[in-house]
Amino acid sequence: MKKMKWTMLILAGILWSGLTHAQNSSDAQPQKTMEQLQKENEQMLKQKNDWANFQRYREDNAKLGDPKAKESRVVFMGNSITDGWIRISPEFFEGKSYVDRGISGQTTPQMLVRFRADVVQLKPKVVLILGGTNDIAGNTGPSTLEMIEDNLASMTEIAQANGIKVILCSVLPVYDYPWRPGKQPADKIVALNQWMKEYAGKHKCIYLDYWTAMADERKGLPANYSKDGVHPNKEGYKVMEALAEKAIHQALKGK
Repeated sequence: MKKMKWTMLILAGILWSGLTHAQNSSDAQPQKTMEQLQKENEQMLKQKNDWANFQRYREDNAKLGDPKAKESRVVFMGNSITDGWIRISPEFFEGKSYVDRGISGQTTPQMLVRFRADVVQLKPKVVLILGGTNDIAGNTGPSTLEMIEDNLASMTEIAQANGIKVILCSVLPVYDYPWRPGKQPADKIVALNQWMKEYAGKHKCIYLDYWTAMADERKGLPANYSKDGVHPNKEGYKVMEALAEKAIHQALKGK
């Protein structure tokens, strides 16, 4: 009987401590306004209802329209590395029929879902596909290399079925992800790039090797090309631009 009483007292103490902590935490943090809660709810619903983020480029795609006669349109399809490219190095896109369709944080399944809307329907001559690093980071859940490969292959097949030349871009070197440390991505990226190179050789694609030109001794992205070891800075994009131009020229010439 005494044992039961002591047990009840201990449980009551734990409960009281938890309630007090919760009350103190609530007191320390300002209460969110109805407007803030509504905005958070709207953002949550938007993400849930538009997983692939079709709305990002819907208006831009409509304004862009079909290519003009003799226009060799090129679409850059990707994640934050592509998304940031046009902001950090806008002059690379100026005066050219280059269309940036990168969305930060995206994985290859998200890219695949929006591929028709953001690539095929724009009727480009060439598409550069750069994706896979966020899959390895686990942005939309666990992902194997085989899953990434399947998505890249599917985008390639869709493009080629619509007469679009494909440039498969190597994943940039990464030693570690700041937002997902401990994933040990370096060797996974090497393996994915090797698959991409072999796949491109068998399926009449161009393999664009950014990795070799940018990797350091750790198989990561060095500080002179990136602040966070993942996303290129201006100097990093300069390296990519020279290689991309060469690959685009090759694709348009049909060699």
